[in-house]
Amino acid sequence: MKKEFDVIVFGATGFTGRLVAEYITSTYGASGEVIWAMAGRSASKLAQVRDLIGAPTELPLITVDATDAAALANLVARTKVVITTVGPYQLYGEDLVRACAAAGTDYVDLCGEPGWMAKMIPELEAPARASGARIVFSCGFDSIPFDLGVVYLQERAISRFAQPLSRVHGRVRVMKGAMSGGTLASALATIERIGREPELAKTMVNPFALTPGFKGPKQPEGESAKYDDWAKSWTGPFVMAIINTKNIHRTNALLGHIWGKDFVYDERMLTGDGENGEKRAKRLARSSRMQNILLGFAPTRFLLRKFALPKPGEGPDRAAREAGRYEVVFIGETAHGERLSATVKGDRDPGYGSTCKMITESALCLINDVDHTTTGGGVWTPGSALGSALVQRLEAKAGLTFSIEH
Repeated sequence: MKKEFDVIVFGATGFTGRLVAEYITSTYGASGEVIWAMAGRSASKLAQVRDLIGAPTELPLITVDATDAAALANLVARTKVVITTVGPYQLYGEDLVRACAAAGTDYVDLCGEPGWMAKMIPELEAPARASGARIVFSCGFDSIPFDLGVVYLQERAISRFAQPLSRVHGRVRVMKGAMSGGTLASALATIERIGREPELAKTMVNPFALTPGFKGPKQPEGESAKYDDWAKSWTGPFVMAIINTKNIHRTNALLGHIWGKDFVYDERMLTGDGENGEKRAKRLARSSRMQNILLGFAPTRFLLRKFALPKPGEGPDRAAREAGRYEVVFIGETAHGERLSATVKGDRDPGYGSTCKMITESALCLINDVDHTTTGGGVWTPGSALGSALVQRLEAKAGLTFSIEH
């Protein structure tokens, strides 16, 4: 059945949703290449966003609440794919993703909430397969540069060495830009859920939490300061490793364990060589431990919500977003000791400027570049569903570069 829209942006009145809508307008609006609409709770706020981003006055605006299951079912039936930026998804996302899975509508989000994803994957898999819906979580900074970075590196390793890399180090070399408010809100929601459901803590520390029925080898511990001989640098914990690592292992599983069932991956922040690098790594490790302790206290979470979380519709200005950037290096080794490394770079701040482009191009890649003969209905990762097709899109449109170092 022909759909009315290619894309509906759900949550367009929020800060990130507005950036997504602005990106579609500036990149695709005049060409008519993308037929799209904006959706949110308030008709007046949607109209304000439309005018603010310079979208045409005839752009369809759809008023719908994230808790109205019947209205969401009607919404998703009208489009090929839904882009949703309405998080935390464990609080506001279930009705929408269930509606997409039931209706056969493709879905992309910015989810970095592994506990919620572990819950939803087994629930959504069967209905999504039956309907043909392709559900793709984590299409922002968590986890596209990391998931696709490993896919990119492994494809070239297999081409060069005729075998995959059995171990890969993901190392954040540069990250300029603040954590998004949505990421912090999701972290707070997850911590409070752990307080109600203590068994969720096991999911959070399990690198194979998103690969139901499979448990691979022991993976490296990530909380202390360590020297990386491959990168010739000290390293400390990286805050997004807890979600990226799980998605990368799920990608390997969905690809039929093409990198081996003994594949090992760890992800950390580079702090430099020598004494100063060691000091920075140890400070980072101490800060990570202290942060985890403080977030366990309800007064800390209250203060963060009151003073640290951006208010609805707020975030860094254009100058700050354009001044941001990031660079991640991936170093891998085959079982025979052959080594290869690759770099992924982004030209905007990771949490907003780059993320709004990545999620948009993920949605368009899903409906334009990847057909159902290669990616059928089910719950996917960006790396397993979109792979090299998305790499090409991101390089052409979204300011990312993927390259082999040596």
